[in-house]
Amino acid sequence: MRDLSRRELLQRVGAAGIVLGGAAAVARLRYDPGLVSAAASKERPQTRDYRLREAPAELAQLAVAKNDPEPEALVRKAVEALGGMKRFISRGDIVVVKPNIGWDRTPIQAANTNPRVVAEVVKLAFDAGAKRVVVTDASCNEPGRCFQRSGIWKATYDVGAEVVLPAAHRFRGMRLKGEVLDEWPVYTPLINADKVINVPVAKHHNLSRYTAAMKNWYGSLGGRRNRLHQNIDVSIADLATFMQPTLTIVDGFRVLMRNGPQGGNVADAKEMRTVIASVDQVAADAYGCQLIGRTAEEIPYIRMAHERGLGTMQWKDLRWVEV
Repeated sequence: MRDLSRRELLQRVGAAGIVLGGAAAVARLRYDPGLVSAAASKERPQTRDYRLREAPAELAQLAVAKNDPEPEALVRKAVEALGGMKRFISRGDIVVVKPNIGWDRTPIQAANTNPRVVAEVVKLAFDAGAKRVVVTDASCNEPGRCFQRSGIWKATYDVGAEVVLPAAHRFRGMRLKGEVLDEWPVYTPLINADKVINVPVAKHHNLSRYTAAMKNWYGSLGGRRNRLHQNIDVSIADLATFMQPTLTIVDGFRVLMRNGPQGGNVADAKEMRTVIASVDQVAADAYGCQLIGRTAEEIPYIRMAHERGLGTMQWKDLRWVEV
């Protein structure tokens, strides 16, 4: 074998560097689904806005149902105060109901949405004429256990819902183009619907202080979403920019007052017998945080969403009613 000249040696080292650099870049993109190419960054964001365009002046924009011992009755009262479910659902609609089914917890621990609240929302959607009602979430813990132990799987299946568990093939990359969330794998059942009803549970969160409507969109993402916690308030505002539901119904029947979002100790939860319904997810959170003794001004992501024009943190400025 002949000796390499200095010129040949430098050329071969340079070529190897290019190959290795390219391979590293490809591997990095495959490893981290949150990254986006420079070309994709120049394109428009892919948002989902399911809100109704018409807002009759005689109807409430936020309704709070209180003090009934039956969760189903609270849901019906709150939705009826907004004009009824037929205001939101048309005959033949495919409706996705998005509760919080994030945790391997039972209803009494109040880490997930109350199954009776979710089931009543499903029933109302069918009664309004929905063709299909899909209940789904991208859980944090093992999905099978979360769906089963939360009670949501059985409660909603029994009233005719199609219960969909998360799986790898149900995610696809979308350009959210937020400050933190640029391109990210999104859960496709939530973006292939005619109407989306967000049904979170109101509770304490050790990082964001309070979580309900806007934070519930974490369950629309795949990938390594735990890294979003490094900038949780901005990421929640980004998600609220990406996803705007037809209707928000906040379960405040039993509220996790501390040690959220997972909880675990029954003594950390308190029965509040409240359901909030609104066409404004920012206002729903601004009202709901009072259930754990907070004000909207104390929750940074609520202020950010307000400043982005996604809704109002001044919920008293809306047409609101208590029933």
